[in-house]
Amino acid sequence: MSSKVISVILGGGQGSRLHPLTATRSKPAVPIAGKYRLVDIPISNCLNSGIDRIFVLTQFNSASLNKHIKNTYHFNVFSSAFVDILAAEQTPLNTTWFQGTADAVRQCLHHITPFEFDYILILSGDQLYQMDFEDMIKKHEDSGAEITVATIPVHARDVPGFGIMKMDENQNITDFVEKPKKDFENWASEVEPSLKKQGRVYLASMGIYIFNRKVLFDMLNNDPHTDFGKEIIPEAISTHKVVGYQYDGYWTDIGTIHSFFEANIGLTDDIPQFNLFDKRSIFTRARMLPPSKVTGTTLEKAIISDGCIINASRIERSVIGVRTRIGKGTTIACTYIMGSDYYQNLEELEEARLSGNPIMGVGERCYINNAILDKNCYIGNDVRINGGGHLEDGDFEKYIVKDGIVVIKKSAVIPHGTVI
Repeated sequence: MSSKVISVILGGGQGSRLHPLTATRSKPAVPIAGKYRLVDIPISNCLNSGIDRIFVLTQFNSASLNKHIKNTYHFNVFSSAFVDILAAEQTPLNTTWFQGTADAVRQCLHHITPFEFDYILILSGDQLYQMDFEDMIKKHEDSGAEITVATIPVHARDVPGFGIMKMDENQNITDFVEKPKKDFENWASEVEPSLKKQGRVYLASMGIYIFNRKVLFDMLNNDPHTDFGKEIIPEAISTHKVVGYQYDGYWTDIGTIHSFFEANIGLTDDIPQFNLFDKRSIFTRARMLPPSKVTGTTLEKAIISDGCIINASRIERSVIGVRTRIGKGTTIACTYIMGSDYYQNLEELEEARLSGNPIMGVGERCYINNAILDKNCYIGNDVRINGGGHLEDGDFEKYIVKDGIVVIKKSAVIPHGTVI
């Protein structure tokens, strides 16, 4: 498999809908599930599928993502495997930054050309799913496709956010419309009875593509279009054999604060839709942290990452990230705490106590509900953060409110006794 396929993971744009989590990092670098980064998901899917030559294309706020990849993905010196970063660059022949998904790949073709491969797998860096690309590639080969587009059945309410396709009985894509806002009822497709019962009858593009090598190179070298979903794929339907690969597992596009929050909190379910406890591993950087230490805490549907020091009263339906410190008498509910990049030493903790300043983590006697705490936050004692529909959306100095979810900004200091 590895000799046939090379993978390109798109690092995403500015990620404005995920602000402030993307204020200093790209979307694929956003921490997820307490110890991973979003980009670990597509990379792990590739490695688990036997695809071990991977390029990650980066542009906006890429320093954190570049550092993570450099420190994480190391292979045997005798192996041909790699995860390499291709950063947007200006050259004598091209003085612009990436203008879209297709343009990003086009500008990097001269780096990809020297490698031998039959197929190129193009992925997004900000989606949460577990897919066997080996099966998708086999069906691409068996069907004689020139392009394969992964599809997923969605509800009518989700249609305006996706490219929607129709397929014939041989799975050939016959029609494609980009993000229709109304009058899309005739775009419904025949799906399995269980999906039809759920109302998932529209086939949406997942932004996952397989191209035959020559087809991709010809298209990008002879076509000025800049985006796969909006331009390249719709036009290719009339000129090439474009096949759909239907996926019916769990998949979510982490595009908004709400979807990001739901994806993380959903991990605490008894049997989560995205299963971290699977034989197909999710790879990330090994930090060599100590085990977490929990004292006097009632845990109910909680995920606790490595290196935490927890003295809370109760943690319920929450994800606690690496190196998180939580004080006595505190309740955490329906919250994702990303954790910290480092520990404060004993001298720093004593200095904070004497000066009356919060320490890194969550203080004592706090109540935090429906919230996301970005990395390295300082939450004082007796702080009350209660997200929900009663709060109006807004962007404040140290936090934002979006869809009732309170997002504390990275490294924010929330003074003792604050109420949000």
